[in-house]
Amino acid sequence: MPSEIILIAAVTVDGFIAKNNKDKTKWTQDLHLFKKQTMGHPVIMGSNTHNILSKDLPGRELIIIHRDDDPEKTINNITSERCFIAGGGNIYYRFYQFLTHLYITPHPHIFGKGVSLFSENVNGSNLVFEKIIEVSKENGIYQYQYRVDK
Repeated sequence: MPSEIILIAAVTVDGFIAKNNKDKTKWTQDLHLFKKQTMGHPVIMGSNTHNILSKDLPGRELIIIHRDDDPEKTINNITSERCFIAGGGNIYYRFYQFLTHLYITPHPHIFGKGVSLFSENVNGSNLVFEKIIEVSKENGIYQYQYRVDK
């Protein structure tokens, strides 16, 4: 089991990761950082996210999760010390209990409705701020990195 299980997501300021399940997320400006951070590490994602991002992610083991897949079994089969959870909302929800870190990049958009970061309510967690990374200073976009305080 990895010692670091990292949720990585671009979100709108009102907490959405997409307008709908087929959204190509052309509004995000952090794909270059996402690629850099996930390179060489397993990336867990749902089939919709895979359909949208897979061509942009060579050099990574992509683990595609389906409805009947067991998150704990998936995590236990990973031998790498670090892996990333890359969405969508249902995948973030299903792997929530295993998360050790969150890398969140808020973008200056308000959708009003769409795909939430978590598809269902989760138990609260305290997060400990670790680092901020500049994505686009001119657009005020930064990635916030947190450790889950368990």
